[in-house]
Amino acid sequence: MRETQSTCPYCGVGCGVIIESEGTQITGVRGDPAHPANFGRLCTKGSTLHLTATAAVTMQTRLLHPMRRTARGTAPSAIGWHEALDTATAKFAQVIRDHGPDAVGFYISGQLLTEDYYVFNKLAKGLIGTNNIDTNSRLCMSSAVAGYKKTLGADAPPACYDDLNHAQCLFVVGSNTAWAHPILFRRIEDAKRANPAMKIVVVDPRRTDTCEIADLHLAIQPGTDVMLFHGLLHLMLRESWTQPDYIAAHTTGFDALAARVHDCTPERVAQVCGIDARDLLETARLFATSAATLSLYCQGLNQSSSGTAKNGTLINLHLATGQIGRAGAGPFSLTGQPNAMGGREVGGMANLLGAHRDLANPAHRAEVAALWGLSEGHDVPATPGKTAVELFQAAADGDIRALWIACTNPAQSMPDQATVRRALERCEFVVVQEAFATTATCAYADLLLPATTWGEKVGTVTNSERRISRVRQAVPAPGATRHDWSAVTDFAQRLEALLPSSSAVSLFPYALDTEAGAEAIWNEHRESTRGRDLDITGLSWPMLDAQGPQQWPLPEGRSSGRARLYEDGVFPTLDGRARFYDVAYQPVAEAREPRYPFALNTGRLRDQWHGMSRTGTLGRLFSHAPEPVVQMHPEDMAGRKIRDGDLVEVTSKRGAIVLPAQSSTDIGLGQSFIAMHWGEEALSGRSHRGKRLAGVNALSNPAFCPESKQPELKHAAVQIVKADLPWSLLAVAWLPGDRVLAVQTALRALMPRFAFASCVPFGSGGALNAGTAERSGLLFRAADHDAAPADLLAEIEALLGLATPDTLRYADARQGQRRAARLVRSAADPTEARLDAFLLGGDTRSEAWIKPLLQDQLPAQAFGRQLLRPGATAPVRIQARGKVVCSCFGVTETAILTRLPQCTSNDRQRLAALQGELKCGTNCGSCLPELRRMLHATSVAAQPEAALS
Repeated sequence: MRETQSTCPYCGVGCGVIIESEGTQITGVRGDPAHPANFGRLCTKGSTLHLTATAAVTMQTRLLHPMRRTARGTAPSAIGWHEALDTATAKFAQVIRDHGPDAVGFYISGQLLTEDYYVFNKLAKGLIGTNNIDTNSRLCMSSAVAGYKKTLGADAPPACYDDLNHAQCLFVVGSNTAWAHPILFRRIEDAKRANPAMKIVVVDPRRTDTCEIADLHLAIQPGTDVMLFHGLLHLMLRESWTQPDYIAAHTTGFDALAARVHDCTPERVAQVCGIDARDLLETARLFATSAATLSLYCQGLNQSSSGTAKNGTLINLHLATGQIGRAGAGPFSLTGQPNAMGGREVGGMANLLGAHRDLANPAHRAEVAALWGLSEGHDVPATPGKTAVELFQAAADGDIRALWIACTNPAQSMPDQATVRRALERCEFVVVQEAFATTATCAYADLLLPATTWGEKVGTVTNSERRISRVRQAVPAPGATRHDWSAVTDFAQRLEALLPSSSAVSLFPYALDTEAGAEAIWNEHRESTRGRDLDITGLSWPMLDAQGPQQWPLPEGRSSGRARLYEDGVFPTLDGRARFYDVAYQPVAEAREPRYPFALNTGRLRDQWHGMSRTGTLGRLFSHAPEPVVQMHPEDMAGRKIRDGDLVEVTSKRGAIVLPAQSSTDIGLGQSFIAMHWGEEALSGRSHRGKRLAGVNALSNPAFCPESKQPELKHAAVQIVKADLPWSLLAVAWLPGDRVLAVQTALRALMPRFAFASCVPFGSGGALNAGTAERSGLLFRAADHDAAPADLLAEIEALLGLATPDTLRYADARQGQRRAARLVRSAADPTEARLDAFLLGGDTRSEAWIKPLLQDQLPAQAFGRQLLRPGATAPVRIQARGKVVCSCFGVTETAILTRLPQCTSNDRQRLAALQGELKCGTNCGSCLPELRRMLHATSVAAQPEAALS
């Protein structure tokens, strides 16, 4: 066995991992106890990384060879790398020659390594001469970037993770940290435990698991953050809680802002935000008067048409109260992706240059041209490129004719999917450079280029606290996959021969497919930072290997980086002063109206990541949230005669999707919530207009912040009505592990034949359950106006293993009823049979007891013909295990609630008792907030009875 230190490829916390491997196969993963981001901890996603890299997963999901389509709509065929890159080179050269460099574009990803980002950026801006290179970080972090630059002068989070240990007030806004950054949330829990006096305020329209640790939850109306922050500053001024000396010495522009917030009275703010004025006053007091206040914020601020304003006005509060530049204090933006920060460092966006240089500054453009060795007359272009939404709109309009997409899935993640898909269809030539062949975007590619992924890559990433970590290769690259930077370098070297020379020597002198080549790229990036605010000239790969991850800035001559910025009160602006951001409150871009009366919010699930191309390969990661749903307040559902599980059509001005409704008191009246992860890979069908649906982002709004160009993915106005789809289908089956993902791909192709369809994996057991084998299966759900044709149902049965002689069957074509069930004998007890697969077509009411029979692997031989009888009830009561709360040990809500009455002491002792008996919450800790919520709910429910006794 070999062990390799590397970094987790999920969120921006940047956890260190130790990869265990044997030969060419990754066999295990654990947290790196020496890594300063996580000290050995991993969340549910990180702790199961090795299970997403098994040979079975690789063979079923990975893109392993270059593929080319000869015509749109046809299946691609395998070709060699030379032919693939020659094809791409010829087409890009032709488009540039005929239409100019701005007729091509690159859309890349915050999951790329810094070295990948650097080469892409140099290719576009240095060789081709276009700034049309943007990244999915535009959907994630660009408002945070703009907010920092507008106020503090540079895109540099001034705080660090250790500040949690020094904060006396924690202000969490627009971030469900418990789910989006679980290991950072473990550190928050540790800090609260060590310092019970620390106050935590959470601002979020929903009551998320993050709220469980809060002393105060402000459930503001969606999009009203700027009004909230102005109202807090109004109170700070009224109560003399600001720091005039700090404002005078270190800032500029405060008088104009003070005048702006004069009318933001508590009464007005309370009305606009939908909160209690007393809570507003308490928040202002805690923020301003605590010895140290640390803000944590993420997509709730960023993904907005007022994203820069939200970020800037929050930073205003820190500047006005002097809560910055010291331990435990500062505005700390939590990065969404593992290397969104690294991409920003090298200027890998349409409006940026490397090392935090300004694209609009001629001197900065000249510096970059000199660093790259561009010849005279081949400057970096001055005009900003097309940002994400603009890029796809330009492709839809025919202005972008060749598009290169790497390590991201815009056919799932971009807003306004109708426009995105029109862009991909109209674009003359689409290259998709990807590790997984199963993403929705791959279907639109003329050329598919196979990339390495976690456990196979070499390079660096930078996390939320400016800490650079090494990514190391644990196993050889499978098939013909190549590192992203290497494939792009190979392409660039070929393109140099076909374009007018921009340099006397090659701009891409890197040794292909070698670690030395990656290090040479990084060294070039390092030199570009000399003298800049993010100077890393004192850092090297040997230093990272010897001393571990390091924070920037780390200039030459220094032995370590800087944990906190602006401790001296000097900011990277022309006059050294921070700038207050004076801006008026603007409501959401799309207000609710009678036709669209609901506010739709989006966010993350605990155990899933982005479009689920990796996490979606593992059944156990669906156990906590098994199927796509739209959450609504129970009163809104009752008013529309919608029950839990009923299918509803959710419609915006851009599209419509159908999915089940789920009641939740965690959201307010007039609001709704759908997880961001559900794309057409899991949720599809056709609308009443006969068009194919495309997941949650069929609904989302492309309106974007005028300064950051980040779209308002967090809010859309929607209508929700009960769907009139009387015929339903449920098919569930256990499948061999080496077939489940291939069967899922085949079922996806059938989903558009229904008005609604969803297809998701599920799992049982777990690697942490000693002696329990992990099984994988698929759940296929569909509905339509009329019964599905028999040949379609037969195809589904065959895929799920129900086309066998021993399958029990019932069919009534006239009534639209069809049922099939297959039982298998237990190897341990031949007299016992268990349900291995079933299909219910027409009347699916028996789901309530038949599905638990299969998923909980209960004895089923006694049920016989009941399995085939439409509408039949179980002859005996079946106790379903319920929703899984702890994914590590498969502990369900039912098991927890069963044991809770036996725990009669305080919540901390009750939790310890549960952990001792069931082990829930003792491994990764991701389920701890939910466990505490359950404990609190049962404690509150028991109080009246205790009082009476």
